[in-house]
Amino acid sequence: MTDGENKTERVIADVARKLKSLRIAKGYSSYEKFALDHDLDRKQYWRLENGSNLTIRSLVKILEIHQMTLKEFFEDFH
Repeated sequence: MTDGENKTERVIADVARKLKSLRIAKGYSSYEKFALDHDLDRKQYWRLENGSNLTIRSLVKILEIHQMTLKEFFEDFH
């Protein structure tokens, strides 16, 4: 892997961890319950929290649930 690819993978992992953190902060210990309560495919949501199949579209949809902008989501990223 090149340095650029490593950095990309680290950013994706950071995004995935933050999504999981937001879910837990909302009181959901289970990703499945969160997905079901918000009309999300549970397998797809699991993939997002694990850094797979992450698109801007899916990220925006999840951030809408959390009532958060992209800017707010990324404000503590370096």
